[in-house]
Amino acid sequence: MAIGACADSTTAPSAPDPQSASLDRKSANNSSLVCDADNGGLELPSGFCAIVVAKDVPLARHMAVHANGDLYVALDNKVDGSIIGGILGLRDTDGDGRADVRVRFGPTGGNGIALRGNQLYFAPDDRVIRYDLANGALLPAGPPVTVVSALPSTGDHHRKTVVLDGAGGMFVNIGSEGNACQVQNRVPFSPGIDPCPELATRAGVWYFNANATGQVQASGSRFATELRNMNALAINPADGALYGIQLGRDQLFDNWPTLFTERDDARLPAEELFRIDRGQSYGWPYCYYDGQRNKKVLAPEYGGDGKIVGRCGTRALPLDEYPAHWSPLSMLFYTGTQFPKQYEGGLFVAFHGSRFDPSLQPAGPGYVVTFVPWHKGKPRGQYKTFADGFDGGTPTPMGAAHRPVGLAQAPDGSLYISDDKGGWIWRVIYVGSGKR
Repeated sequence: MAIGACADSTTAPSAPDPQSASLDRKSANNSSLVCDADNGGLELPSGFCAIVVAKDVPLARHMAVHANGDLYVALDNKVDGSIIGGILGLRDTDGDGRADVRVRFGPTGGNGIALRGNQLYFAPDDRVIRYDLANGALLPAGPPVTVVSALPSTGDHHRKTVVLDGAGGMFVNIGSEGNACQVQNRVPFSPGIDPCPELATRAGVWYFNANATGQVQASGSRFATELRNMNALAINPADGALYGIQLGRDQLFDNWPTLFTERDDARLPAEELFRIDRGQSYGWPYCYYDGQRNKKVLAPEYGGDGKIVGRCGTRALPLDEYPAHWSPLSMLFYTGTQFPKQYEGGLFVAFHGSRFDPSLQPAGPGYVVTFVPWHKGKPRGQYKTFADGFDGGTPTPMGAAHRPVGLAQAPDGSLYISDDKGGWIWRVIYVGSGKR
């Protein structure tokens, strides 16, 4: 099912034209919203509830919210080609918190999406494009322009995440082609290539001019390197710095069974939260972080045995860590006032979930949204589960009912969560006592 540019618009019966500048929006004071009786299947802290904003949103990835309340969702392509994604625009015109106008547009699917004013940025796997949203219309006024093209998109980590800063710049995650830069990717006992040639064009965060068009990768600069895959990226408005959570490597046991057990494989390495600074090197593929030892150790592809530190002593350490293989796909620093004060400035993270048997992972398999307070540039205390229940009781990639991916904050301070397995989008609001 291909989606042509500015095509395939769908609306509720008798809904207004989504191109209309005067289309009424009732994003609703959240105090007037009525949550779903079962919170859309989510388990939330006391005082919170949820509305299912939309269903049948295939392969929903990252999201961006316009100042007028319109929600834009990046739709991925299905690997077998049976679904070609694009962008889904959602609007609530009757104030019940649920989308009653839906429009789909875009040339192909993608992962990253971001808004700056009326400019909508979208990242198919090999490029970043930009649409102009004029006069309050949900659909763009015309075709997109190409901001940057010909980005590496082969191999294991082809998706791009886009983050816009306040200085006219654009950060783009370009993930690694393979698992650990081996001579033969994911083949047992295959050594690592040293130095890893991927690092010249991949496994890092690149910085581009967000206002320019017609750029290629060489037009930008490599901002930070040795980052395997940074699907979860965000700027913290409190300090203006870029932060991200690395998806750690796989297959310690599968590829190195003489050094690691299956239990080791399920618990290593930790998913690492970094402040991403210009020019910094974070360790992949030479190192991984062992949360049980609280140190970076040398990868087996480069002569490590699970204990040797070697060159890893010079690599940046994480600010925090999350359980292995939870797959962090998005993060959001909360700036709203709709939630209680203890959430102000804190960090939400959406975890796609692990493939391992939950019995091998003492912290559980993921499939959750977590929260941790933030203070002076660092997490304060231990993260806690904020939203659970996505997996429907079957915490496996194939069996889970839903898998969290994207996070976005609405203008009123409520929180959107997307899911690329069941195709749902939730809106979480606070209705408890002590509202600000």
